Amino acid sequence: MGRLFGTDGVRGVANKFLSPHLSYELARAAGYVLSKNSRGKVIVGRDTRYSGDLIEASLVAGFLSIGLDVDIAGVIPTPGIAYLTKNGDYLMGAVISASHNPFEYNGIKFFSHDGFKLPDEVEDKIEQIIYDDLKIYKDLTGDAIGRVNRNNEFLEKYKIYLKTLATKDFKGMKIGLDLGNGALSSIAGDLLKSLGADVIEINRNPDGKNINNKCGSTNPGLIKKLVLENSCDMGMSFDGDADRIIAVDEKGEIVDGDHILAICASYLKKNGKLKNNTAVGTIMSNMGLEKFLSSIDVSFKATKVGDRYIIEEMLKNDYIIGAEQSGHVIFLNHNTTGDGLATGINLLNIMKDEGKKLSDLNGLMISYPQVLQNAKVPEEIKRNIVDMPQIQEKIKKLDEKYSGRGRVIIRPSGTEPLVRVMIEGEDLNLIEEDAVNLKNYIEKEFN
Repeated sequence: MGRLFGTDGVRGVANKFLSPHLSYELARAAGYVLSKNSRGKVIVGRDTRYSGDLIEASLVAGFLSIGLDVDIAGVIPTPGIAYLTKNGDYLMGAVISASHNPFEYNGIKFFSHDGFKLPDEVEDKIEQIIYDDLKIYKDLTGDAIGRVNRNNEFLEKYKIYLKTLATKDFKGMKIGLDLGNGALSSIAGDLLKSLGADVIEINRNPDGKNINNKCGSTNPGLIKKLVLENSCDMGMSFDGDADRIIAVDEKGEIVDGDHILAICASYLKKNGKLKNNTAVGTIMSNMGLEKFLSSIDVSFKATKVGDRYIIEEMLKNDYIIGAEQSGHVIFLNHNTTGDGLATGINLLNIMKDEGKKLSDLNGLMISYPQVLQNAKVPEEIKRNIVDMPQIQEKIKKLDEKYSGRGRVIIRPSGTEPLVRVMIEGEDLNLIEEDAVNLKNYIEKEFN
């Protein structure tokens, strides 16, 4: 078995890779590492997918077996668990979700007591316990076994928090929502209506199998269509666990994480609230973002791909805003992880406060064309390919060719035997040709 933890927790096909046994062992190992062998509470939430009951039962049983009490929040967005963990009396939090993946997949991600995702070294400790089959657990009996509390109050607390983020009344605004049949399905529409908005919703009836099924943030065509057909002021599209958002302006143009970061960083800068004058993205952030931020005298920091690396950089240097292009947007003065609906509310606040349409804000940054190709390579060498001399030489030649008007990023997939080749530049035809050629070269050279 390879590394259990990927870029966002442990993820795989439910009842196959992510088996009840593995879920049970993950709970015991994570509970042992994060509780420091002391009794306390854990909070567990999940998205709407079919296997949620199975994984929840196994995960909860693992916690109970080592003496941890468990609050079960039921279906709730990932950022809801992060918020409740940070603001409650919990040793840790756990979310059962495979984010944007199809319904047959599921995953488990853990939050420490302060609401942050686990750093690599803590995940390594958890893996070591599982792989080495360390006999570290006491065989608890009687009233030493943990107890379960199921309550609707957990989701209500999260909803109250979201409402506090609205600094304006949204009366007169028409908003389209694609809920992806995920964790926000039961709350987003009603919450925005309570703030005065006129709301039109699609994909809000989860049946366990339709989560992310040709809908949600990875299928923005649906929210575009909804916005244009209903003359909405904006659209919001979410993934299954609602920790990210892809927005759409009133013209049907995509507002991805890069553009949202540009909008929010610009607004914070203008209002003297951009701490340390810096915004954080990743190596996959569009070149246009850095160019725009530079034009308004804001520094840009790029991390490895993954929202937790953005958060680590923010914590390390006391920054307050960061984002991935895929729609994870982190406001550290609000929460400890990306939150799709919270981000949407912040965009509405800015639109109201600035008196501008979302298309005006969306136009602050101009995106460069990006092309992504996936090269199939053996699993055992994918992480080393980028450092190979022949690959470094290829990258160097392309960089010289683009002369600062383009760039090449090569990185291994976190879950598949693939190397992702991303080329960005001014000339779409040119970068498409170069990306295909580089992908073909990698497959030929390393297979």
